[in-house]
Amino acid sequence: MSKPARSMAPISDADIRLLRVFRTVVECGGFSAAEVELNISRAAISQHMADLERRLGLTLCWRGRAGFRLTEEGRLAYEATLRLLASTESFRSEINTVHRRLRGELNIGITDNLVTMPQMRVTHALRGLKQLAPEVRVNIRMIPPNEIERGVLDGQLHVGVVPVRRGLPGLVGLPLYSEESLLYCGDGHPLFDRASGVVTREAVEAADAVAPTQAQLPHELNNTATATDREGVAFLILTGCYVGFLPIHYARQWVERGMMRALLPDTYRHALEFQVVTKKGAQPNLVLERFLEVLRGNGSGGDS
Repeated sequence: MSKPARSMAPISDADIRLLRVFRTVVECGGFSAAEVELNISRAAISQHMADLERRLGLTLCWRGRAGFRLTEEGRLAYEATLRLLASTESFRSEINTVHRRLRGELNIGITDNLVTMPQMRVTHALRGLKQLAPEVRVNIRMIPPNEIERGVLDGQLHVGVVPVRRGLPGLVGLPLYSEESLLYCGDGHPLFDRASGVVTREAVEAADAVAPTQAQLPHELNNTATATDREGVAFLILTGCYVGFLPIHYARQWVERGMMRALLPDTYRHALEFQVVTKKGAQPNLVLERFLEVLRGNGSGGDS
């Protein structure tokens, strides 16, 4: 039986804290997983959730031996929580702009496996921001490009690092760097042994290949497997059963250990351009502005 409808009193700071706990529990998939993220005990998390349910007059989730899952009311409350917390951070950013003080958060989404790029512009920009604004809290989410773009558009992310693909009307892009990829096979693959003869294009195109699910590659290969990210592509290449494209900087760790080799690098090579995206017409945000300024300042030089 559903609880009777009632009006909710004005939201307090305590409510915001409870909603942040709720968001973390949902994103972690349960109380136990959220303990590390929140750095509080499971019992304390349970008490916070009970307090929030009483405050809202809703049953937000089921928990027990069957595991954690949201109720329909909880799902709607979670979506409303994301909008509220995004609005709260937007308000804080606007007030910071008024005071010209670098405080608040920088929520940034990054495509996976870019940390090994030799051009560490994002890393250097984050270091520069920390030096300028030690009180700013940086939150990084490693998620697929489409989720990054959606997060920037709906305000959950301030900025994202994504490949240059189609142009979305609500986003503004800042060129970042170019990433080169080669076609690799793993130790044990018939094409791996250099002594087995010259590798031909026909042999490469006949081999089983793994393709990223969210990328269009410029070469025709016999794609018999897919992977959602680069780590998945690497897993299949390392079986010795597949060939696949990987960024040179990411594959280097296995190439140097003799576990991968590039196939016909003059033929099977492509570059992927990356950019930083922000929301067009977003509210003034001094933290984001400073981050972008530092990022632009790191744009010169090969390792900047």
